[in-house]
Amino acid sequence: MTDIALIEEADDSRIADWIGDRLDAALAATGGTVAITIPGGSTPFPILDRLGARGLDWSRIRVWPGDDRIVPEDHPASNTGRIRAALDPLGAQIVPLAEDAQPPHFAIAWLGMGADGHIASLFPNTDPKIDDPVQVRRLTPDPLPPEAPFDRVTLTIPSLLSSDEIMFVIRGAEKRAVFDAAMRGGHDLPVARLLSAARQPVTCFA
Repeated sequence: MTDIALIEEADDSRIADWIGDRLDAALAATGGTVAITIPGGSTPFPILDRLGARGLDWSRIRVWPGDDRIVPEDHPASNTGRIRAALDPLGAQIVPLAEDAQPPHFAIAWLGMGADGHIASLFPNTDPKIDDPVQVRRLTPDPLPPEAPFDRVTLTIPSLLSSDEIMFVIRGAEKRAVFDAAMRGGHDLPVARLLSAARQPVTCFA
């Protein structure tokens, strides 16, 4: 497991600045494109609003959802649709997640985490492997979250580990306790499996 930087009481602006600095550096290091994967849920979007004000060269940034519900993009539960609404006007290329997708190497793999220790749509019942031979999987959480009772498509642990840096935004004492236990090796939930295999820098905003 790599060392994990914990940044306490970080507000949305500070997180956006952190992401923006790293994307600026990644863009400066290449004449081509850079990629970032972004989680679903409500947490990312206030951060993206602030990130959008930084004047990044969004035309060279490819944005992948880390997972999505298998619904049309115009459905309220679509992560891709929400990300597109936030970043497409800035010129970013939004890449829908599909089972046959070939994810790139990411400059940043941005993750959230559920209170059950799931990351992306890698729920405990799906038994995600750090050596999964595929990059994207279709799966069914069990139990299905009542707020989003849909099958999912998700990046696998190897796809998330194919990144320069991993970052988490963890909100709430319950989730923080699960994350802290994962850092200590106190359980084998999906977040712990990812952290145990990570060799790149990991930053958690809590």
